[in-house]
Amino acid sequence: MAAQQPNLTTFLEWAAQLGVSDAPHHHPPSTVSSSCLGHSLSISDFPEAGGRGLAAVRDLKKGEMILRVPKSVLMTVESVLEKDQKLAHCVQSHDYLSSTQVLSVCLLAEMNKGKRSAWYPYLVHIPRSYDTLSSFGPFETKALQVDDAIWITEKVTSKAESDWMEAMSLLEQLQLKPQLVNFRAWLWTSATISSRTFHIPWNSAGGLCPVGDLFNYAAPGEELADAEVCESWLGDSLLSFQNGGEKEDPLLDAEQYDAWSDRLTDGGYDEDVAAYCLYAKKNYKNGEQVLLRYGIYTNLELLEHYGFVLDVNPNDKVFIPLQHDISACHSWPADSLYIQHNGKPSFALLSALRLWVTPPKQRKSVGYLALSGSQISLENDKKVMKWLLSNCRALLNSLPSTIEDDQSLLGAIDKAQQLQSFEKPINMTHAATMEYCKFLDLCCGGSDVLALSSKVKRSMDRWKLAVQWRLRYKKTLVYCISFCSQAIETLHCKWREMENL
Repeated sequence: MAAQQPNLTTFLEWAAQLGVSDAPHHHPPSTVSSSCLGHSLSISDFPEAGGRGLAAVRDLKKGEMILRVPKSVLMTVESVLEKDQKLAHCVQSHDYLSSTQVLSVCLLAEMNKGKRSAWYPYLVHIPRSYDTLSSFGPFETKALQVDDAIWITEKVTSKAESDWMEAMSLLEQLQLKPQLVNFRAWLWTSATISSRTFHIPWNSAGGLCPVGDLFNYAAPGEELADAEVCESWLGDSLLSFQNGGEKEDPLLDAEQYDAWSDRLTDGGYDEDVAAYCLYAKKNYKNGEQVLLRYGIYTNLELLEHYGFVLDVNPNDKVFIPLQHDISACHSWPADSLYIQHNGKPSFALLSALRLWVTPPKQRKSVGYLALSGSQISLENDKKVMKWLLSNCRALLNSLPSTIEDDQSLLGAIDKAQQLQSFEKPINMTHAATMEYCKFLDLCCGGSDVLALSSKVKRSMDRWKLAVQWRLRYKKTLVYCISFCSQAIETLHCKWREMENL
C-alpha cells in the first residue's frame, strides 16, 4: 500500500486501448493521439478548486457527451468475478456478505495481483490515502465539536470494522498479502468505494470508472437554470405576510420532482451503447474545470463519503435539537427539519414551529395555514423567530470555540502546511492556541519547530477539514440569528403599520 506516482500517460493510453474516449459521439477517436483524452478534456491542476481535475480543451455545450467508458472497463463485482473464477468460487461460499463488502474484497484481490491484474494501470493510479470520516482518528473526530458529527464519524468507523470482521474469513481464504488483510487496508477499500464508485443499475455497490473518477464535484443548485423549481421545493415561505399572508409555497408534485432530480447527476450507464456516458450540464469555456454533480450532499455527507467540504454548499443543512413536544405536533420527517445554508429555516421546520407555538386547541383550525406555508399571525411568526434565534445562540455558546477561534486556527494550519513545519503559535486566540498545542503535543511531542512527516501531514489535513466543517456549521447558525433578527424587526414594523390604520 505504499504511495506511488504512476505515469498518467500510460494510464490514459491503456484506457484508450480499451475504448474510453472523450471524442464527441459523431467524431471518431483520433488516430494521431494514443490518449483517451484530448478531444474534449485534459487533466489539469486546479489548486484553488479541488486540486487535480479535468479541464475543457475546447468550448463545450450543455448536454454534450464528454466522456464514455465501456462496460468492459468498469471495475464491478461482476467484471472482476468473471475474470477470476477462483475468486468467484470463494465468494459464492460467503453469500452473507453485502455487495459492497464483496466489491471491497474484489478490489483487494486485484491489488494483490499487482501487474497481473487487468486493471493494473488504473489501480496504481488510485490514491493511497483518503480524508473521509472513516479515516479520522480520535483527535480529528473530537475537533468536529458537534455531537451529531462526532456520532456519525464513530458510527462509520464502527461499521467499517464490523464489515471487515465479517469478511475476514473470505480474506483469509484468498491468502492475500498480510498488508492487504488488515483493517487499514479495509478502510482504504471502503474509502475508495465510497468516494470513487459510480451508480450502475445491476449492482447496488456501484462500480469503479477509470478516467470518469477524475472529475471533481459541483453541488447541485449552483448552476441550475430552473432555480425557482428548487426554491419552491425547499419552501422559502418566511415573511409571506408581505403578500397579505395569503401566499402559499407549493411543494413539487411527483412529475416536477422527477424532472428536477434528473438534473442532479451528470451521466449514467447507457445500455444502448454499453458504456457509462457523462455529459456537460452547462456550457464550459476552453480551459475551465469541468465538474460533475454526484447528487445532493450536505458538507458532513461530503466529508463522510468523499473527504472534502465546500465553502459554499447550497445543499448544506444544520439540524438543531427539537424538544419532544415540537416533534409531536406535526408529521414532517425529522430529516426535513433543518436550517438551510443561508440561515433560513426549511419549509418543514418553519411549518412545524408555527404549529408548535399555536395553542393546542387552535392547531386543528389553523393547521392548514402552516402546512401550506402561510403565516398564521404576526405574533405567531414573532414567537417562532425568537425561539430560533435563542436556540441558535445557545447552540453556538455550547461549542468550545468561536468563529474567530476557528479562523485563527485555520490561518495557523495553512502557515504550517506552507512552511512544511510546525512552529509554536503566536498571535492566536486562546482557544485556538490550546487546540494547536494539543495537536503539536500529540504528533510531535511538543517540539518548538519540527518538519512535517507524511503521517502528520495526513492527520493535519483531516484536522483542517474538521475545523472547516465546524466553521461552516457555526456560520450557518450566525446567518440564522441574523435572519431571525431581521424578521423580528420586519414583524415589528408590520405590527406598527397595522396599529396606525
